[in-house]
Amino acid sequence: MKSTIRFHLNGQPTTLELDPARMLLWVLRGELGLTGAKYGCGEGVCGACTVLVDGAAVHACATPVSAVAGKRVVTIEGLAAGERLHPIQEAFLDEGAYQCGYCTPGMILAVHALLAEHPHATRQQILDGLDGNLCRCGAHQRILAAVEKVAAGKGGAS
Repeated sequence: MKSTIRFHLNGQPTTLELDPARMLLWVLRGELGLTGAKYGCGEGVCGACTVLVDGAAVHACATPVSAVAGKRVVTIEGLAAGERLHPIQEAFLDEGAYQCGYCTPGMILAVHALLAEHPHATRQQILDGLDGNLCRCGAHQRILAAVEKVAAGKGGAS
């Protein structure tokens, strides 16, 4: 059974006619061609599929598209301002926190949500905020350095 789902995606009104139980990750990747959110575990554990829904970090693989009706969804593709990277993206580059890059979009969006709530997050707040995002490459120390750089005011979430 199909339904009409309306939401804002990366600042643009979006209307889709589809099964409301379809997971947001597959809608973003399949119907909308936004491949920044990655499939990892499929159970909302690894964070590779993290997007922002009304500013909160959400695992898109475990979120039915019906849950975003009337809300604002931001993917990694919508974070930069044109060609200008977001300060969190810049910090990840500066600190070499990209490694293979598979987890990076989810990490960056989780960091965005964290810093919106705690702009000068402590190391423990950062660790807690990234608890739902895994990096298999072992770039955790560089990721922490990037987040601490932004939290220290050498960049910033907007």
